[in-house]
Amino acid sequence: MHLTSLSDSIIFLLAILLLIGVLTTKFSTRFGLPALVFFIAAGMILNRFVFFDNAFLTQLVGMLALIVILFEGGMQTKFKTIKPVIPAALSLATVGVLLTTIIVGVCAKYILHVTWPEAFLFGSIVGSTDAAAVFSVLGGKNIKERITSTLEAESGSNDPMAVFLTVSLIEWIKQPEAHIWHLILSFFWEMGFGLILGLVFGWIGVRTINRINFDSSGLYPVMAIGFAILTYSSASLIGVSGLLAVYIMAMVLGNSDLTYSRSILSFNSGFAWMMQIGMFVLLGLLVFPDQLPSIIWEGILLSLLLMLVARPIGVFISTMFMKFSFNEKILISWAGLRGAVPIVLATYPLMAGLEIGHLFFNVVFFVVLTSAVIQGSTISPLATKLGLVGEQVALPPTLLELVALGKTKSEINHCEVREGMVIAGKEIQQLNLPDDVLFTAIIRGEQIVTPRGNTVIEPGDTIYILAPKTKRDQIKRLLFSQNKVQQDTVSSTS
Repeated sequence: MHLTSLSDSIIFLLAILLLIGVLTTKFSTRFGLPALVFFIAAGMILNRFVFFDNAFLTQLVGMLALIVILFEGGMQTKFKTIKPVIPAALSLATVGVLLTTIIVGVCAKYILHVTWPEAFLFGSIVGSTDAAAVFSVLGGKNIKERITSTLEAESGSNDPMAVFLTVSLIEWIKQPEAHIWHLILSFFWEMGFGLILGLVFGWIGVRTINRINFDSSGLYPVMAIGFAILTYSSASLIGVSGLLAVYIMAMVLGNSDLTYSRSILSFNSGFAWMMQIGMFVLLGLLVFPDQLPSIIWEGILLSLLLMLVARPIGVFISTMFMKFSFNEKILISWAGLRGAVPIVLATYPLMAGLEIGHLFFNVVFFVVLTSAVIQGSTISPLATKLGLVGEQVALPPTLLELVALGKTKSEINHCEVREGMVIAGKEIQQLNLPDDVLFTAIIRGEQIVTPRGNTVIEPGDTIYILAPKTKRDQIKRLLFSQNKVQQDTVSSTS
């Protein structure tokens, strides 16, 4: 009976955490403060009642959370948006992380009084920005697209560099005779084949999801998540970067004509939030409040040096030959939030049995917390002050909710009509549609127009077309023939 009561109490606490956490995000979005601050605090409160010291479970939950977060971010990253900023993002994700690691490592050597290898290990743990924090803070903000694209691409692609440095330095600490050239070759192997594996699994995922016909549309998001986890595990088993492979695989899916793409994105968004909640609560549980006062000034000092010295130097040097203005580099420097990745990487020394494991984990707590509170809440005001706020982007129409067609072999596709498209300005009856292809709705402004034969399709309309899955390519050719509009504006929303 006692065990049953304890289980019921834990379930009750989890329910309260979920509900309060969801409500908290409403205010965190308004103030630009990541909701992870609340979850860390909740974990620390629970720490007073529940003893938890399981680094393995924290690492497992954290890694699964990273997979889901990177999958969500990759799905929403468009090739055409990040293509102009790929060189800058890659430079930040490699050179920037390496420089940040070195600078923070030098500071950690004299502040934490550890050996040089241990100091650089700490630098590698906090050296990369966090995709979850960056996506959540920048989402919905009207900061210029070039900057947000750079930050999102960097945060999605710099995790492999941080993981590589952390694992390599732990190996170096445990085996000082390890050869540096072996580590360098390992880096190129992990990155190169991680990229290739991500492309391969993305290609397989798109074709599998589009060709299989489940009875329930709810199975498509589960299959997509399954492919993400399979991509990571397959990459890790052969010794390449699983996180990079997941991000690339998700980008392939997100930039393809994917069936049930909206359902997959909606499911993954909620799933990612749940994983973040679990991960940050575990962080709070794994931090012992009684140990924090003894390293509070070291943690805060290292965090400030990271934000004000190491990150800016890394950004300015790694983007030295990029076409970024001084103000843009300042904002990119300040937007380097820390979150999920340092938490996961901080469990590596614990799992390796290093003496400095608990010290590093407690210091990382301060780094993550101060980054979320200070940087997260000031990014938007700083962007405004620097004149880097663009025009407010119009949200896509959400007045029409489509229900999956279950066992049928049909789907509903939608696209936004633009100037110059062949169908713009024509009546529906002039399009010579096949008998089994129907216009189901037209969204015009804030109204839903019922399609009829004499209805004229106007630029700015969002049209919904019911057609057999086998005629998807025919529909695309019909809509986009004799114009230069990119075909990726049509997406399946079954």
